Amino acid sequence: MQSLLYIIGVTLMWAVVATAVIHVVMDNRQPAKTMAWALVIIFVPVIGLVFYLFFGISHRKERLVSQGSLDQLTKRSMLSFVEQENLRVPERQKQLVDLFVNQSFSLPFKDNQIDIMTDGYAFFPELLKDIARARHHIHIDMYIFEDDALGNLIADALIDKARAGVMVRIIYDDVGCWKVKHRFFERMREGGIEVAAYLPVRFPSFTSKVNYRNHRKLIVIDGVTGYIGGMNIALRYVKGVGQPWRDTMLRITGGAVYGIQRAFLIDWYFVDRTLITNRDYYPQQPIVNSQQPIANNCLAQIVTSGPTNPYPEIMQGFVRIILAARRYIYIETPYFLPNEPVLFALKTAAMAGVDIRILCPRRSDARFTEWASRSYLREVYEAGVKVYLYDAGFLHAKMMVCDDSLTTCGSTNVDFRSFENNFEANAFIYDEGTAIRMKNTFLRDQEHAILLSDLPHRIHPSFKKRLWESLTRLMSPLL
Repeated sequence: MQSLLYIIGVTLMWAVVATAVIHVVMDNRQPAKTMAWALVIIFVPVIGLVFYLFFGISHRKERLVSQGSLDQLTKRSMLSFVEQENLRVPERQKQLVDLFVNQSFSLPFKDNQIDIMTDGYAFFPELLKDIARARHHIHIDMYIFEDDALGNLIADALIDKARAGVMVRIIYDDVGCWKVKHRFFERMREGGIEVAAYLPVRFPSFTSKVNYRNHRKLIVIDGVTGYIGGMNIALRYVKGVGQPWRDTMLRITGGAVYGIQRAFLIDWYFVDRTLITNRDYYPQQPIVNSQQPIANNCLAQIVTSGPTNPYPEIMQGFVRIILAARRYIYIETPYFLPNEPVLFALKTAAMAGVDIRILCPRRSDARFTEWASRSYLREVYEAGVKVYLYDAGFLHAKMMVCDDSLTTCGSTNVDFRSFENNFEANAFIYDEGTAIRMKNTFLRDQEHAILLSDLPHRIHPSFKKRLWESLTRLMSPLL
């Protein structure tokens, strides 16, 4: 009897395994990712099935916001776009600009002032000053809003503004804030703030949502000041955790704030089902320093991507920039696990003589991810890419600058998760002055980095280490 039950159990398990593998194959994702999931499910069936249910089911074919609602949410920013006079798109960047417009209606806006902040000491005081100046609304879309001293300081400032009549809306990612107690957000709700979680992970929908997270970091104050970049609201962005924390956030004043506003309002419609299209949320851009309105051709697009979009827009933009580069591309990313299109583009550009430099942290906050990235870094190094390892703390910045002509900064890492699973947002800025400032930021960081070629044990690891790196690399499409 026991042997019969054993045979039945084994047969049922392998039937489930076969069904799961067929589901993976029929999903028509990238072959490398298909093979990775199939191998995990076959060789460690129980763990593999659990992981696939939680992290593997694709949602790219779903639509979170109806096309009609998207059209209405875009209408106001489109009106402002039409009102722009003397909009000049650089001929060299026109195809990239058109790509984003055609893919997700991410419109270019001119007349922008861009402030680059490279640590929490610059970002958070400026944010608190902007919150204090708010008169109409404050919108915050954050992956992590921590219940710590800094998080509570900002929460108190937001509650004060809400009680003064300012409309305050906050979106936080439910997985990013897993460790944050509900009472932290309840206190803000009781203070008059509208707070919503993005894709809450509750059973029975837990398995279909946990892998698709809102990794965006967006803030809009009164529709005239916006923030976008890599910093969450947490004390570690000031103090670090065991090591200093190096990150980049952009403060934008000017037309591109309309793009940040549109991205927030689309997310807000998804979490709250409230369609906000009031013109008050797209006001005329202000006069800066009590002098003249911003009038320049600093052009910027706010581009979002996510697992439900038909195409990975930000990844497409990265590939387009890399392959079109003529002189140099400098990249900062905390995690380097590129998918095949980005990896191929980097190697192609490097072998064509473009000066490609990649700056990653020497010590990551995710040890398994760090091991998985080592073979990728060695591979691009062998193709001619200069690889630097930041040694003055943990580098969490996500940026790229190319040819003194364009730069992008936002929440997108150079890894499978950002390109395929997360909801991300980046600013693409077409302006020589901003690009040069971002290049100088990179070069300052490079001064605190070690060349990979100066670490023989990383270039020529032992057999055991190379084997472990290769095994962890097999998991990189799933990380």
